[in-house]
Amino acid sequence: MADAVRHVEGEVRELIRRSGLDPTRDPVEIDRLVREAVHDYDDRSLRSGMPALGDLDGAVKSILDTVAGHGPLQRYFDDPAIEEIWINAPDKIFVARNGIAELTTTILTADEVRDLVERMLRSSGRRVDLSSPFVDAVLPDGSRLHVVIPDITRDHWVVNIRKFVVKADHLDDLVRLGTLTRPAATFLEAAVVAGLNILVAGGTQAGKTTMLNCLAAAIPSRERVVTCEEVFELKIPLRDVAALQCRQPSLEGTGAVPLRRLVTEALRMRPSRIIVGEVRQAESLDLLIALNSGLPGMCTLHANSAREAITKMCTLPLLAGENVSPRFVVPTVAASIDLVVHIALDGDGVRRVREIVAIPGRVEGDVVEVADLFHTRSGVLRRADGFPPHVERFERAGYRVTALLAQEA
Repeated sequence: MADAVRHVEGEVRELIRRSGLDPTRDPVEIDRLVREAVHDYDDRSLRSGMPALGDLDGAVKSILDTVAGHGPLQRYFDDPAIEEIWINAPDKIFVARNGIAELTTTILTADEVRDLVERMLRSSGRRVDLSSPFVDAVLPDGSRLHVVIPDITRDHWVVNIRKFVVKADHLDDLVRLGTLTRPAATFLEAAVVAGLNILVAGGTQAGKTTMLNCLAAAIPSRERVVTCEEVFELKIPLRDVAALQCRQPSLEGTGAVPLRRLVTEALRMRPSRIIVGEVRQAESLDLLIALNSGLPGMCTLHANSAREAITKMCTLPLLAGENVSPRFVVPTVAASIDLVVHIALDGDGVRRVREIVAIPGRVEGDVVEVADLFHTRSGVLRRADGFPPHVERFERAGYRVTALLAQEA
C-alpha cells in the first residue's frame, strides 16, 4: 500500500503543478483532485498488476496530509488535545497534550524538516536563512510558528508550533475551565468595562494570550480597539478592531517595523483601547506614556509573580535610552497600571490565576505599592483584603466595588 500511495502522491503533485492550484488557498479543489486521483488509480489497479491501495479513505488522508497539510505532523494538528508541537532534532519531536509534554514516535529526516518549514512559511511571506536565522510566522489555521536554524542552533533546525486551540473566548469560559473563580471573573469583567489598565503576567505557555483575549471580550462593543503584536495571535470578538503586527527586514536589511513603532502608530488610529500582545523591550515606555495619557489598555508580560511583573515594568522602559531614568519610570508605572493578573501552568496541565493585585498609585522609596485583591490559599483563588484604584470609574460604569468584592465563590 505504501508504494501505491507514493505513486498516487507523485501523480497528484504533477496535477497540482499543471493546474496551478495553491494547496493553502484552494483546499476544496485539492480535496476533489486527490479523491479523483485515488479512485482513478484504484480502477486502474484492478485491471493491471499495479499494487492496490487497500484503504481508499486512508490513502486520501495520507496524500492530503502530504500535499496540502503538514505531512507526518498533520495528525498532531488534527488532535484537539495537543496545544504545541516542537522539533529539537529530526528524531526528537515533542508535543504538549493538555499542558503535559511528551516525546512522540515520529521520526523525520533533516530534509523533511526543512521542506515542512518552507511550506509553512510560504503562506506568510516570511523567510528563514543565514541572514535571518530566526523567524516568527502565523500559519493559515492561526497557529504560531517559530524557527531557529544553525549556526544559532548547534546542529539542527529547531521548530516550535503553538497551535491556535480555542478553549476560551470569554471570562465565563475560563471559569468553566477552572482558570478563574466566578467572583474573580465578575470583578475582572467590571474592571475592563470601567476602563482600568490591566497587565497579564505569567511564564511561557501559562495562558497569557488566552487571558488577554477573554479580558478584551468584555470591552464594550461601541469602543474601538487597536492591537499591536509581534505576530497575529489575538482573536478579539468585537466589531471595531484594528490589528497590527511587526514586519521583518527585507533581504537588504531595510523595511523592518518593530513593536515600538506599532504602538506609536496605534495612537494615531483613534483607539478607545490599545492592546499590546506582549511587552519585552523599549515599547513598554511608549505603552506607559499612552496609558498615562488616559487611554485604557492591556498587555502581557513574562514574569513569575505580580510583584515581579511590576518590577519588570519599571526596568524595561530604561532600554529606550539613557535619558530615561527610574525617577520618571517608577511613578509612571504606579500611575499607569491599575491591575496585574498573574497566571501559571500547574503540574496537572491546568492554567490557573494565582493572584490579582491592584496598584493604588503610591510609590515608597522607588518601590511601587501593591494591594492584594485575590490570592491563592490552599490551592483556591480567594478574596484578599485590598481594594482597586479608581472606584469612581466603576461607579460610572454602574458597579459598586464593595458588592463586587463581597461575592462568595
